[in-house]
Amino acid sequence: MLHPRIQEVTERVVKRSQQTRSAYLKRIQEAKKQTRVRAGLGCGNLAHVMAACSSSDKARLKADDQPNLAIINSYNDMLSAHVPYIEYPDLIKKIATKYDATAQVAGGVPAMCDGVTQGRDGMELSLFSRDVIAMSTAVALSHDVFDGVFCLGVCDKIVPGLLIGSLSFGHLPIFFLPAGPMESGIPNKEKARVRQSFAQGLVSREELLEAESASYHSAGTCTFYGTANSNQMLMEIMGLHLPGSSFINPYTELRNGLTASAVQLMLEQLIKTKSANPIGEVVSEKTVINGLVGLLATGGSTNHAIHLVAMAKAAGVQITWKDMAELSEVVPLLTRIYPNGSADVNHFQAAGGMGFLMRELRDAGFLHNDVKTIVGEGLDDYTKEPVLDVDTNVIMTNSEGPSKVKWVPCPENSLDEDVLRPVSNPFNKQGGLQLLTGNLGKAVIKVSAVDEKHQVVSAPAKVFSSQAALQDAFANGELNRDFIAVIKEQGPKAKGMPELHKLTPVMATLQDQGYKVAIVTDGRMSGASGKVPAAIHLAPEAVEGGTIAKIREGDLITLDAPNGDLVLHVSDEELAKRELELTQPELTFGTGRELFTGFRNMVSSADMGASAFGIDE
Repeated sequence: MLHPRIQEVTERVVKRSQQTRSAYLKRIQEAKKQTRVRAGLGCGNLAHVMAACSSSDKARLKADDQPNLAIINSYNDMLSAHVPYIEYPDLIKKIATKYDATAQVAGGVPAMCDGVTQGRDGMELSLFSRDVIAMSTAVALSHDVFDGVFCLGVCDKIVPGLLIGSLSFGHLPIFFLPAGPMESGIPNKEKARVRQSFAQGLVSREELLEAESASYHSAGTCTFYGTANSNQMLMEIMGLHLPGSSFINPYTELRNGLTASAVQLMLEQLIKTKSANPIGEVVSEKTVINGLVGLLATGGSTNHAIHLVAMAKAAGVQITWKDMAELSEVVPLLTRIYPNGSADVNHFQAAGGMGFLMRELRDAGFLHNDVKTIVGEGLDDYTKEPVLDVDTNVIMTNSEGPSKVKWVPCPENSLDEDVLRPVSNPFNKQGGLQLLTGNLGKAVIKVSAVDEKHQVVSAPAKVFSSQAALQDAFANGELNRDFIAVIKEQGPKAKGMPELHKLTPVMATLQDQGYKVAIVTDGRMSGASGKVPAAIHLAPEAVEGGTIAKIREGDLITLDAPNGDLVLHVSDEELAKRELELTQPELTFGTGRELFTGFRNMVSSADMGASAFGIDE
């Protein structure tokens, strides 16, 4: 039976979303009524579609009786997670040909690496890149000549952008194809130790680079559980990946077999069974709740306090930070993956992976089972894991090429309870995210990685306008004390809401030295952050007159994660006085930032913060 809290929150989301979801479903139902889209093309239009195709593909497109598949690719050879995608289009086209169908790369989307832009000017465009990706996806699909779509993307803003854009074409079946994590490098705990040692001046830059290179060492997703791997978990638990496909390493027989199986499955559904579920029906209120539960149960990235809200909204589903917080009160924490522990996603996969996790959550009543997926109906298939089977093709018959795949039951028990646990023995009875409220506004905190003894901090404020200023203060020996670092003017309207991951080594070092420290900011922290308590995404932001702009050096602040409190201990009268003294800060932007002006004029913390998330309920 479904847990009462899951049922309660779901019913609230359904009720809140009634008008927007109904309007969305009406749009996609109208689109589904159309005959095959290419049948309505004029001769000139169709000629453009197939101008560069082979003669055999031209014949297929002219006949217009078999599917034409779109490929939206985020490949580039700088971003390690996306390097494997260079091979995917040819594989998809090869399998399509065997079905007498066609496939075309409909468009590419930008894929910036937050690991490269951390602490640099480019990070100020990171969050906005999600909306560029969404629009690029929609532009590619607007040609309206496709019967199914494959989205190739893994990291940070790329998957959310691809999904938001795809949902504009919710009448189509759309599969997400993962590329998989790189093999494990040096332990994440050792990498963190070297970073903190460098921040203290104890190791050289050469030693730091050696450690970083031993961690990020090959093609594939970074192996810690940040936003990229949280994306992969979400796509699987929401039924948009093949079961068990999220965390299989690139360039392996199983990885190639899964990619081929996904293409075969879509073609089987389109041609033979006529059973392909459109993405707009797969992504429903219940699917979104399942995604939230997965995020909480795994201690996923705080970036999804922003992204998942936007993805849901694209399907007419309205969720709020309050929904997340209420679910977090009952959803157990079942994984310990860095930064929430020392293991990486390869260890999680080996311990039982997504199949074990989803079976545990579903059987305990934390997941809706009556949902649609790219495979079909319900989550039974997602409690299994893929293995190679050279003799049997479970997905389809007469397949050639990459090794065939079959699905077997996932392990009955976790193979490593230091990494993955059953619901009966969770790491914590509550989930990984918490909503904070108080006279400072509203913010979120990731508590899954914060030791209990650090979850309540009451200390004087140290106010900074950039993470670089805090780093300089640390280097000058000015931070050897208890304090709460207030980094203001980092919100979406001020600077695009950059991640402030460079704060982590400094603040973690001070915490390890015994000081009580925390962070309050209207910006973001990386999905890899966690050890230090951080109230992030604070809304309203400073440049819109948020209370954070009124904080002064030495003001007492209390961050109480267990009780959800974020309080500035300054009287209302004093805050009103400071309100009159506020001046608009002079904002400076990095190199090549003339594009930012257009974005900045379109957004505010109301868009990225309180109003958009409905947390003022």
